[in-house]
Amino acid sequence: MAKYDDVVVGSGVSGLTAASLLAGQGHKVLLLEKAPRIGGSLARYRREGAPFDTGFHFTGGFAGNRLLHDMLSVLRIRDRIEPVFLSNDNANRFVVEPTGRTYDLPCGVPAIRRRLKAYFPSETTAVDRYFDMVADVCRRTTSMALGGISSSPDVLDEDFVPLQQVLDDLTSDPALKLLLSGFCMCYGVQPREVSFASHSRICLGLYESVARVKDGGEAFVRAFRDRLGELGVAIACGRHVARCLDVRDDQVGAFELNTGEEVSFRTAVFTIHPKEILRILPRDKLSLAFVERVSAFESSAGFFSVFGVCDDACTDPDFGTTMVSLFPALDVNGMLDPGNAGDSALVIIRTPEQVNGRACRVVSAFEPSFLAQVRRWQDTTTGRRPPDYAEYKARRAERIRRRIVAALPAYDGHFKVLDSASVLTFRDYLNSPDGSAYGVKQKVGQFNLFGKLPLRNLYAAGQSSVLPGLVGAMVSAFLVCRAIAGKEAFNRLIEKALR
Repeated sequence: MAKYDDVVVGSGVSGLTAASLLAGQGHKVLLLEKAPRIGGSLARYRREGAPFDTGFHFTGGFAGNRLLHDMLSVLRIRDRIEPVFLSNDNANRFVVEPTGRTYDLPCGVPAIRRRLKAYFPSETTAVDRYFDMVADVCRRTTSMALGGISSSPDVLDEDFVPLQQVLDDLTSDPALKLLLSGFCMCYGVQPREVSFASHSRICLGLYESVARVKDGGEAFVRAFRDRLGELGVAIACGRHVARCLDVRDDQVGAFELNTGEEVSFRTAVFTIHPKEILRILPRDKLSLAFVERVSAFESSAGFFSVFGVCDDACTDPDFGTTMVSLFPALDVNGMLDPGNAGDSALVIIRTPEQVNGRACRVVSAFEPSFLAQVRRWQDTTTGRRPPDYAEYKARRAERIRRRIVAALPAYDGHFKVLDSASVLTFRDYLNSPDGSAYGVKQKVGQFNLFGKLPLRNLYAAGQSSVLPGLVGAMVSAFLVCRAIAGKEAFNRLIEKALR
């Protein structure tokens, strides 16, 4: 039986972060990944040579030595990842399709305040109050700064107040509410379901700056892979935990893997979907309340995605500098409703890439989608789906293409769709039980699966734990590893890296 200090289950960004942190403390670490390669939704794939990102597209947290910058510095991979910042003046373009009204929002909270006041001169008090409240929540959340990271997530009064309630109290203008809640598309939860605190923590970094990364998610995978090699972390792909072994005194001594191999450990960190964790844990060691709580978690939105390229004749001065979001209505709740049968918001990301030394202009578009919309094919697998599924994908992809061309007329005749993906595609390729993009919904008052599990040497981290997205998933790994490695040793590691 192979023996390790720590086993990390899942190699998305939270698993990669946890494995790096624990190995950096001198631990002998094994990283398990169910897929053939590490990276999870950081992975890229190619069509006709063009590279497309599956789950990572942009992030906040790089500007001004903010949280992401500091975490990458502690992990010693900051200089291996190159951010590409979007335009300071119009990083985010919001287009309301029924009216054709366009709102360009810059980077930086002071600049956004000024722009929104110019768009809504009668709502200056509401604009100021909203951003003051966001700043106050983030100031009181110690884990928003790595130097003040704590061993458990902060809980504030605002964690029990819905975003929608705050917006309704601030303003009656539906367009302003749309712009203040538009980033709900970045975590897939309705304003009436998410807390104002979670929304604030997610959005502050995106308000301050928005950046792509050169080579996309592959840059993170490459940097982590090299760092794990330097640290001597053992990586086993095509492996997952089949069952827990040697369970005594509320601890697990070993895992049996799907291959029949057995590995023993002192601690293990699960960074996979909470319902997958529940499937693995021995039920006779779990309380009914715990099982019911995890079983009741709802899935965040997934995406129907379209991937394509623009030819060299396409004229677009904002290519690669502005992210465009199309809204068919002003009601964000309706667009993120699983029962929505019409168009939803559409986020368009344009990325200049190099393919074999030649410039390639990649376009990716993402429309919120849910498993219920493809329920009739849920028992099928990739490559073995019936013709009517292909017809569904073709219809939806064409509708999205038309929306892109309507919003960006210069693309007419120059934009070619190369591929599309439904939530079933993401489910099967990324080993997500429901194809959701952000794990479970971050709902008001919900206690996510995070930290120490009922079996005391097992821990949970990942984007379903603290906050969704790249930064939230990494923060969860830092919090858990601090608990495992010990507060003093971990604080010294952070202080040394940020000195």
